Amino acid sequence: MNPYDVKIQHMRQLAEYRRSIIDAPPLRNLFLELTLRCNERCIHCGSRCGEHDRVPELSLDQYRRILDDVKRDFGTESLELDITGGEPLLRRDFYDIMGYAHSLGFRWGMTSNATLIDDEAARKLHECGMKTISVSIDGLEQTHDRLRGMKGAFAGAMRGIHALINHGGFQAIQVTTVVNHGNFHELPELFELMCRMDIDSWRVINIEPIGRAKDNPDLMLTQGEYRQMFDFIKEKRMEGYPVTYGCSHFLGVEYERQVRKWYFLCNAGIYTASIASNGDILACLDIERRPELVQGNILSDSLKDVWENQFKIFRSDLSDRSRKCRDCDSCEFCHGGAHHSWDYDRNEQQVCFKDILF
Repeated sequence: MNPYDVKIQHMRQLAEYRRSIIDAPPLRNLFLELTLRCNERCIHCGSRCGEHDRVPELSLDQYRRILDDVKRDFGTESLELDITGGEPLLRRDFYDIMGYAHSLGFRWGMTSNATLIDDEAARKLHECGMKTISVSIDGLEQTHDRLRGMKGAFAGAMRGIHALINHGGFQAIQVTTVVNHGNFHELPELFELMCRMDIDSWRVINIEPIGRAKDNPDLMLTQGEYRQMFDFIKEKRMEGYPVTYGCSHFLGVEYERQVRKWYFLCNAGIYTASIASNGDILACLDIERRPELVQGNILSDSLKDVWENQFKIFRSDLSDRSRKCRDCDSCEFCHGGAHHSWDYDRNEQQVCFKDILF
């Protein structure tokens, strides 16, 4: 069997597996958005962080109760906590929250801009059980600082990364780069930079038309830049480097399994749920927070009940909403694509790589 047919077989098996679990999917990743406060003002931030300083945040006692309930209802063996923000480390009780999660036996990782991580913070992160971290580096120094709206952001992030590396004991230290029209040309130099650092992987993803990025359409990649980005990732992986694309978007038979470990499947509401900083229960935190997409609130609703009885909108194919998607010969594999880039007003996919990659 040739590689093309093997991929088709694998993707059909994945589609069948998705259908088999859709009525009772297992919760594997629970995202906790500890805050929407941030010390940076990224012009491509999908959550518009830093614009919500007055949004109520769940308290330490509330997080303890939530974590107790999650352990009781879902266990800790197959569930991972993914900590995000805003910048999670802006919470003064961050180590209390995550130390309690660690004491309950939860595995957890975090996304951070790393500017608040020094040797002491790295030690405390290790002590309270952090296994993985993904740090954003969105260009060389001048570009990174400009995109993040903070002078010294690049230097601070690099200090944070090196503090984590020097402390050691973490399962994986990853760097994530959001590729856009303004930093695309820096990919080769960024690759050389990553090779000089003792990180475990480099995650290269494209800018998405969400949040503040929608206010900056000039940052969107051209069709040619998309193709070059994926070819760049594919080439580095073939050379044995730990470069990977993110989980977003169906890439066509040629690129699936070539730029990441497995095939596309939007995990929102299938393997993944999230608790926003105000307690709202969501699927993926990158999805537009429309009323019909908020599934409940943890202060009044049981996550177990919501997971088992809500999320219906995420467990049906987006392609059913769009004739263009329905008529596409790839819809059995992409199901309409990722929820975070879906336009719920027009019922169409904003990011589709058909006619760009395949």
